[in-house]
Amino acid sequence: MHSMFPPPRAFRSAVQDSEAQDLSELDVLVLIRRTIHTFLLIALGAVTFAARAQVVPSATGRQLTITAGGLGSAFQPDYAGGGVASTSPNRLYGIGAYVDVKFTRWVQIEAEGRWLRFNQYVNINEDNYLIGPRIPFHISRFPKMIPYGKALIGYGHMNFEYNEAYGSFTDIAFGGGLDYKLSRKFTVRAADFEFQKWPAWVNNESLSPYGLSVGLSYKVF
Repeated sequence: MHSMFPPPRAFRSAVQDSEAQDLSELDVLVLIRRTIHTFLLIALGAVTFAARAQVVPSATGRQLTITAGGLGSAFQPDYAGGGVASTSPNRLYGIGAYVDVKFTRWVQIEAEGRWLRFNQYVNINEDNYLIGPRIPFHISRFPKMIPYGKALIGYGHMNFEYNEAYGSFTDIAFGGGLDYKLSRKFTVRAADFEFQKWPAWVNNESLSPYGLSVGLSYKVF
């Protein structure tokens, strides 16, 4: 006998969770492929930009360097459902890519993309696409250690509970961290903390995700 009433939310959740498990391997493959493509596009843009910049005479005294890397992140998404900002019972985990462009010792720009798709609570996930200034703090006694601060802006993408909706929102991020030079080419991002503010989220509310990332980068030029 078929019921004329829609199944309860708990039942829908169980069905969706089962379907999500069936698709999880495919989702991971798609995510990895998307990350690789994004990273390659960023790296290609960096190489092109650097190649053009090299035609500028070195007499200017400025040395452009470009570093590209990958990230692993853990974030508190500040959302658990219901259209209201609240602490989630699950941290979101994800991967990302970043590029640092150094114009001078003190003038630098960072761009990053992050896809937080693992350990979802009721299908909630977030992505970030940000760019902005990065300020390093050089310590003469510890030349391999480079603390830094950053202020980024871009947009965040959210998939809401049970895949009922999705949207993109303005994303402002403040943060800092510590890079450690392993060699002339490789640098470990030992810690990168980021506090985000989505000022125009749902129902005129704001959202405040925050998290920690680690990574490894390669100096392209």
